[in-house]
Parts: sequence; structure tokens; C-alpha cells
Amino acid sequence: MQRHFERSLQELKDTLVGMGSLVDRQIDCASQALFEGDLPAAREVIGRDGVVDEYDNRVDALCQSILALNQPVAGDLRLLMAALRINTQLERIGDIAVNIAERVEPLATQTGLIRATRLAEMLQIARIMVTDSLNAFLTADPALARRVMDSDYVVDGLDRHIFRHLVKMMEDSPSLISV
Repeated sequence: MQRHFERSLQELKDTLVGMGSLVDRQIDCASQALFEGDLPAAREVIGRDGVVDEYDNRVDALCQSILALNQPVAGDLRLLMAALRINTQLERIGDIAVNIAERVEPLATQTGLIRATRLAEMLQIARIMVTDSLNAFLTADPALARRVMDSDYVVDGLDRHIFRHLVKMMEDSPSLISV
């Protein structure tokens, strides 16, 4: 029974890593599509959203199965709870990549404006956060987890900076505003 439990936990971890890898590719592809005005790449991101959703459902099912069949306690229960939270966040990040991809077409003529922001920097930090958060989970590394949390403050600051920068650009050049 213990061996089956360990295999189930490993399958859960492997599934989360696969999901994290796909979500990272989604962020990368969506950002490249946005910066280049690449509509086919944007459509690929949108088309792969179902695969992210399948991972989401698989992780949920694995966690439910492990909980029902093994009644984990202590560290194993915390691992399952963390896996469920990570799953939710990865699915959310995948949805954000789709949202970015859906904006490629209306923004295709504004790639210069987009490149003039610090959005590329913010997206790169977000990708590192995805990788580091999964590594922190898999290796139970609290220092790496704290670094991810600190990076969140950096991303939030960049978000505010980019917003203010774009508002200023629109105030200076109202022609940038579409009706």
C-alpha cells in the first residue's frame, strides 16, 4: 500500500511539473506573439488552453484519489494542499497567457509601444517565478519559496510602473487611445 501511495505522489509531482512546463511555454509564446504581433502564435496559445485545463483536472483527480484512498496526514497532507494551490495558480497563469494572446490582434499595430514598456522584464520574472515555485515545492526549499514571494512584490511594482507609463503616454499622445 505504501508503495502505491508513493507512486501516486510521484505521479502528482510529475503532472504538476508537466503543467508548469506547459504554462511556462504558454507565457513565453503569448509574450512573443504580443511583442511581434504574431497572430498564428497567439492562436496556438489559445488552442493549447484546453491542454492546461486537462492538466488542472488531472491534478484535481489525483489529489482526490490520494485523499480518498490513503487518508494522508501531516507532511503528506500539506503536500497535497500545496499541490492543489499550485494547480489553481498554474491554471490561472495559463488563463492569463490566453488573455495576452487574445489581445495580440487588436494590439498588432502597437508593438513599438508595447516594447517601450517594461512588460518583457515583468514577463521574464513571472516565468522564473513559475519555475522557482515548482522547484521550491519539489525540493521543499523554503528559501527559494521566499525568493518567489519577494519576486511577486517586484512584479507588482512593475505592473504599477507599466500602467502609469502607459497612462502618461496616452495623455501625451491621445491618438494612442482607441475608441
